[in-house]
Amino acid sequence: MCSPELNSKIVMANELLDKVEDNAIVRIWSEKVQLEKGDSLAKDYVSDLWDYTRVSVTQNSLQEFKEIWDKWNDETKQLFYSNYGDLLYLLDVKVDEQLFWALAQYWNPAYSCFTFGRVDLVPTVEEYTALLHCPRLQVEKAYFRATYVPTFWKKLMNITGMSEQWITTGIKQKRECKCIPWKNLRDLILAHRMGKRRSMCLL
Repeated sequence: MCSPELNSKIVMANELLDKVEDNAIVRIWSEKVQLEKGDSLAKDYVSDLWDYTRVSVTQNSLQEFKEIWDKWNDETKQLFYSNYGDLLYLLDVKVDEQLFWALAQYWNPAYSCFTFGRVDLVPTVEEYTALLHCPRLQVEKAYFRATYVPTFWKKLMNITGMSEQWITTGIKQKRECKCIPWKNLRDLILAHRMGKRRSMCLL
């Protein structure tokens, strides 16, 4: 007789295999249709694919985040999990530089998919999680990109709960990118933790 944990893993493995089989059927069908009918781009369309692609896979140091996490007690950690799910799990995911080089080589911005010769492919969520070595990624969590992508400052307002004025004052330009200085975020994280503790004490 299997333990509940083992049973759960077996069920999850079977579900994943079913999804992989379904994905394979859809992929074969889409490849067949594309090869038969071609694409649906307008006449005289000119591809905007570049002759080269510049890829930067620099990973920020997350040591300070890990140190903050280690200082929290179990109650605060549980509160974080209940609000944000497996977000912390991403701190341990290593960037596979060779994988990103390979993916960038075949990315087609005109279609927002990968193009291999005459075949276009769009990986499923399951395939992305396998490629990125993140089997615990969950759809509709903070680290997933939504179909409608709000502006940078709108995202920050949603994530931090701060006012538009706080965000626009704090945003700095760094080369081509906009960002918030780490000091501002660290202060916000620490203040947020203390505020949560106070509200729990009042309850």
